[in-house]
Amino acid sequence: MYLKSNNTSMREALKLFESMELKDRVSWNSILTGFSQIGLNEDALKLFGQMRSLMVEIDHYAFSAVLRSCADLATLQLGRQVHVLAIKSGFKTNDFVASALIFLYSKCGIIEDARKSFEETPNDSSIAWNSLIFGYAQNGQGSIALDLFFLMRDRKVRLDHITFVAVLTACSHIGLVEEGLNFLKSMESDYGIPPGMEHYACAVDLLGRARRLGEARTLIESMPFKPDAMVWKTLLGACRVCGDIELATQVASHLLELEPEEHCTYVLLSHLYGHLRRWDEKANLTRLMRERGVKKVPGWSWIEIKNQVHAFNAEDQSHPLCKEIYQMLGELMEEITWLDTDTGLDILISDFDEPCESYDAKLLSAGNF
Repeated sequence: MYLKSNNTSMREALKLFESMELKDRVSWNSILTGFSQIGLNEDALKLFGQMRSLMVEIDHYAFSAVLRSCADLATLQLGRQVHVLAIKSGFKTNDFVASALIFLYSKCGIIEDARKSFEETPNDSSIAWNSLIFGYAQNGQGSIALDLFFLMRDRKVRLDHITFVAVLTACSHIGLVEEGLNFLKSMESDYGIPPGMEHYACAVDLLGRARRLGEARTLIESMPFKPDAMVWKTLLGACRVCGDIELATQVASHLLELEPEEHCTYVLLSHLYGHLRRWDEKANLTRLMRERGVKKVPGWSWIEIKNQVHAFNAEDQSHPLCKEIYQMLGELMEEITWLDTDTGLDILISDFDEPCESYDAKLLSAGNF
C-alpha cells in the first residue's frame, strides 16, 4: 500500500521499515522495489549494497529491482556486475531477472546483449518476450520487434496487454500508422484482450508522430472510457511538436482539470506559447502557475563515461566540466539549426535559453561528446 504512490508514502514506508527490529527478506525487497518503482534509483543501489553487507538473501525480486535502477541510471558497468552476481546466485534463467537484464541492455543501447539475455532463458513466458519487443522498438528496430511478435504468436506464447503496448510502440517508432491502428482494433476480436488506457495512449502517440492530430483527437473522443492524464499528455506533446496551439490549449484545459498541480502541462504549453511568440499567453500561464503554487520540478539525466556516472539537470552548472559541456552544447545547437523545422527541432532550439523538460537531455548529449 505504501509503495505504489509517491515519495511521501515511500518515506512513511521507510520509517516503518527502519523501526522494525527484525527485518526479513520480504521487507528488504519491499523497500528496494519501492525505491526502484518511484525513481529513487540511487537509494535503491545503496540499499542493495546494505543487503549484501548484512548478508540478506538476494532473490530474483531484488535482482530485478536493482537491475532496473541500473537501467534508469544508465550505469552499464554496475549493471554488468549485478548480472554476474545474478548468474552466480543461480538466477540466470529466471524470467524476472532476464526481463530486467533485457531492459538494462536495451536502455543502454546494447540490443545484442539484450537478445543474448533473452536467448539464455526459457522462451515460454511472455515476460521476456515483451521486454525484448520493447527493447527493439525503443532502439529504432521496429521491424524486428514486429517479427518477434509474430514469432511469439506462432509459438503459442501467451499474449497479454503488455505485449500490445510493445507492438503499438514499435509501430509508432517506425511510422506504421495503419498497421498500428489495425492492431488496436483487432486486440479484442482476434486475441481476446480489450484495449486499455495505455493502448489508446500508444495509438494517440502513433497518430501524433504522423501529424494526424485530428484523428488522434477523434480517437480519444471515441474511447469507451474517460481518458486519463496520460492520454491527454501524449496528445499535448504531439501538439507541441506540430505547433498546433489551438488544439494544445484545448488539451491543456482537460489536463489542468485532471491535474491542476502537475507542472508538466504548464511547461509544455509555455514552451509552445514561447515558440509561437505569444508572449501575453505565456506570461498569463506563468502567473497562473504562481497563483496555484505550481513549481517546475527539474528532471535529472545520468550518463556513465569510463565507469563514472555523471548527472545533469536543467541549467545545471555544478559539473566540474560545465564550461566545456556548455561550449559543446552550443556547437551542437549550431549544427542542427540547418535541419528542417518540420522535425520539431526548432521548438527545442527556441527553448535553449529556458529551463524545460528536454533541456537536461541536451546537456546529457553534450556531456557524452
